[in-house]
Amino acid sequence: MVENAPPRLRGRLALWLAEIRAGVYVGVYSRRVRERIWDEVTQMIDKGSAVITWSAPTDSGFAFEAVGENRREPVEIDGLTLVRFHPVKQPPD
Repeated sequence: MVENAPPRLRGRLALWLAEIRAGVYVGVYSRRVRERIWDEVTQMIDKGSAVITWSAPTDSGFAFEAVGENRREPVEIDGLTLVRFHPVKQPPD
């Protein structure tokens, strides 16, 4: 999933993946291809944010990485990766 991604990145992702909803791309690839796609995302994301997830032999059955500013932060607790939310930033009065 990408948010506030530059058009050139969205076009690049559309070459490899199906965009099933705005900013949500899906596909099934090998680890090598997944890492290549993620490398391009991290290089091209600019001021946006992105998250990638894949099937993995973990207790939850998946793993994920994120890049860019986001309220959600992955946190590992007892071998499980959970998501912690940062408080909403309030604009100054």
